[in-house]
Amino acid sequence: MSVQLGYKEGVLTARLTGEIDHHAARELREAIDASAQKLKPYMLRLDFSDVPFMDSSGIGLILGRVRLCGAWRGRVVLCGLSPSLNKMVELAGVASLAAIERRAG
Repeated sequence: MSVQLGYKEGVLTARLTGEIDHHAARELREAIDASAQKLKPYMLRLDFSDVPFMDSSGIGLILGRVRLCGAWRGRVVLCGLSPSLNKMVELAGVASLAAIERRAG
């Protein structure tokens, strides 16, 4: 599991790679939060294009970033969700808290 962070014009993008479980989620949270708290982006974009699997820790990761960004009225956008990850996110009710960009095709 790894994360690549990029910042451009008020948007912090976190490109996640690998499976997200309890241990990986903690490392991701620390990396994302350090940059987000410093930059205070108006949008945090979580890119799941290279995430084949996540457990409930991934949902917790998303919800925690929604709360964090809400502190400065930022928003979270999820993109690159596979059909199985999208289903998990929808069932957890995350769509009411974070925008979800659908995959093309």
